[in-house]
Amino acid sequence: MLAGCEEQVDTSSTGSSAKSLRPIPQQTLTQMEALGTTASSPTLIRTYKKEAEFEIWKKKSDGQYALLKTFPMCRWSGQLGPKLREGDHQVPEGFYTITPGQMNPNSAYYLSFNVGYPNAFDRAWDRTGGTIMVHGICSSAGCYSMTDAQIAEIYAIARESFNGGQREIQMQSYPFKMTAENLAKHRLDPNIDFWKQLKNGSDHFEVTKTETPVLVCGKRYVFGAHAEGEVSPRAPCPTLHRDGDVESLVAEKQAKDDEAVAALVAKGVKPIRLVYQDGGQNPVFAGKVDDVSAPEALLEPPREIVLDNSGKPIPAVVKVANASAEPRPAPSRGHTPAVETVKVAANSTTVGATPAVADSAAGAAPSPLAFVADSSKTWVKNLFKVGGDEPPAPVIQVFEPEQPIPTDVPLPPRRSASLDSPVRMAALPADASAKPAAATTDPATQ
Repeated sequence: MLAGCEEQVDTSSTGSSAKSLRPIPQQTLTQMEALGTTASSPTLIRTYKKEAEFEIWKKKSDGQYALLKTFPMCRWSGQLGPKLREGDHQVPEGFYTITPGQMNPNSAYYLSFNVGYPNAFDRAWDRTGGTIMVHGICSSAGCYSMTDAQIAEIYAIARESFNGGQREIQMQSYPFKMTAENLAKHRLDPNIDFWKQLKNGSDHFEVTKTETPVLVCGKRYVFGAHAEGEVSPRAPCPTLHRDGDVESLVAEKQAKDDEAVAALVAKGVKPIRLVYQDGGQNPVFAGKVDDVSAPEALLEPPREIVLDNSGKPIPAVVKVANASAEPRPAPSRGHTPAVETVKVAANSTTVGATPAVADSAAGAAPSPLAFVADSSKTWVKNLFKVGGDEPPAPVIQVFEPEQPIPTDVPLPPRRSASLDSPVRMAALPADASAKPAAATTDPATQ
């Protein structure tokens, strides 16, 4: 398998240049007109791994960006979290820059463009690897993989923006949409500090709908600021100047989001960690794409690991089931009732059962919870009121943890067909290739 998404030039087809010159579909041009933008106006990209969505934004005549289309992502690999090293198959997270020189019209993956990993932030943390692409053929080993029809349209939109004078396209890559629910659930993830940095960049875009200024200093992202003097990714930040009105709006949004997260936590939303076998894809493609990398990794949804307050996986969930309907004789005073231990399969659908999974980061499985009926355990006596008029003896159901998700996930296999052949797809829903901001997509244009 190619390391990462190592780019190759397609020498097997004479039609590569023609693919890169295909026009933007007429329906998309009509959507641009309705938004008050044009094909030559600047483009901005936002992506979300968990939701497997790829957004195209266009700059309007008033200077603000508007969402043009949301493409369902056909394949991404790895886990939630940034790319750290070459060969980890991680789709990177952060703010990246695409220039005309990064466009590849002769890609072996139909069409492609390089996202610009590693950026200044990645290099400050000594992260390795490269050649991370947005490309076709629905096969990912660290890249953002689309269908051929999707990448043809995305490529055309970017090309026309460059032809219109745009020098750089900003690409904002997120682990998930920065909603209160996602932030509440992932609040104890080891990457949360990094994700909060990205959220600050997202907030700047959300309140201004303009391209977010990005600096890296002190090994951190700094958004919405201009520096006085030289900026070094590893050195402390120099004097920074910000727009007070914008920062006030960002702070107001942050405060509201913090309140929403706190409310969800108070309602009992548990911290979790999602563990993928190897990335995912948008649900609209499930079972409808013939040629997809590592299809076996997509058979099951990601495992949701519930964490305790220290951020460690909860090894098992113990549920006290209702006692048998048939009454049992009450035990004599001082005698501990027998406890019946029932082992339930890991894939049990019993309400309240949360299968425990090993912490993939630590690589060690938690020990199964063992319960021993021991009359010396006074907490059992107190719980079940041993002595006097006791209720029937309960049944303790022990939900044992599943086996840990392996960290050495095999590489996605090579495609069996020629790399320059189009992706073979069964009939997809009308919105499978893209979800426009305010209109349905005509599949005939994809």
